[in-house]
Amino acid sequence: MAQTLNIDGVLVQWGDRLFYPGNRVVKVPPQPRLDGASMRQRAAANRQRIEATVVRRAPQVMVKVTGGGRGMQAIAAHFRYISKNGRLDVENEQGDTIRGKSAVHELADDWRFGGSLIDDVGYRREAFNIMLSMPRGTDPLIVQKAAREFAQTELADHKYVMVLHDHQANPHVHISVRAESLSGRRLNPRKADLHRWRETFAEKLRGYGVAAEATRQAARGQSRSPDALWRLKARDDGRLKKVWPMNKAGAQARASRTDALGAWVQIGKALARTGESKDVQLASSIAAFIQEQSATWSPSKIDRVSERDMPPSVQGVGPTMRR
Repeated sequence: MAQTLNIDGVLVQWGDRLFYPGNRVVKVPPQPRLDGASMRQRAAANRQRIEATVVRRAPQVMVKVTGGGRGMQAIAAHFRYISKNGRLDVENEQGDTIRGKSAVHELADDWRFGGSLIDDVGYRREAFNIMLSMPRGTDPLIVQKAAREFAQTELADHKYVMVLHDHQANPHVHISVRAESLSGRRLNPRKADLHRWRETFAEKLRGYGVAAEATRQAARGQSRSPDALWRLKARDDGRLKKVWPMNKAGAQARASRTDALGAWVQIGKALARTGESKDVQLASSIAAFIQEQSATWSPSKIDRVSERDMPPSVQGVGPTMRR
C-alpha cells in the first residue's frame, strides 16, 4: 500500500507539472492535502494521460484562434466565408440553423445591434474566430457534436455561430463568437484559456468514444510554431514567398521542453522501481518516447539525464538508455 501511495504521489506531482503547468506564480493560501481516495483518482487520471501520450499515441486536438473582426464589415465577411456565402448550415448559440444569403445578412444585423453597437469599422476586436479540428478519419458529425458541447461550456453567455467544414482533409468547425457577452463582459482569450479550451474539446470528443488528447507541445517533445491561417492559404495557393521558421527556438520554449523532459524522467524512474510489470512496461514506453523525440530534446541533455536517473530495469530502450 505504501508503495502504491508513493507512486500515486509521483504521478500527481510530476503528472500535474507535465500536463497542467502553472502559467504564473501567485501567492495563495496553502492548499488542502489530498486524501487517499482523491490522490488515487487524480493519479489514475494522470496515468491515463501518460498512456494516451506514450502508448496509444492518441490524436491531438487543435483549437486555434484564427483572427477576429474589429468591425461589422470584417465579421460579416467571416460569416460569408465560413458559410460559403450561405450554402452551408450555420448554427447559433440557441441551436437554430441558418442558411442562405439573406439569413446570413440578417445574422450580421442581429450581431450589430445585439448589445453594444458594432460599427462597420472599429478600433477593438468585436469577435473572435476559433477553429476546432481533428485529424483525417475522425467522424465529422462527432467533431460537430463535440464542438457544440465545447461552445455551450466555454462560450456560454455569448452570441456565437458555428459551421462544420468536412470537405477538406481534416474535419473542423469554425466558431465565431461575439467578444461582448450578454452581461457586458468581454472575452479576452489568453494562453491558459486556449489550453483549457483544448482540454474541454478533447474531453467532449472522448465522451463520444473518440480517442483525443490535448497534451502540450513541450510534453510531447515538439516545438512547432503554429501556422497563421493566411500562411496556410498562401502556401496552398503557391503564393507564399517567405519561408517561416518551423520550430520554436526561444529560451522560454527550450525551458518548457527541458522541464517536460525532467518530468518524464521522474515519472519513468518511479514507475520502473515499483516492480509491477505494468508499471515497468509503461516506464519502457516512456523511455522509447523520449528517445523518439531526441531531435527536439537536446541529445546531450537526454544522455545526461536519462543515464543518471533511469533505473536499470528500463535502461535498454534506445542508445540513451543502454543496459
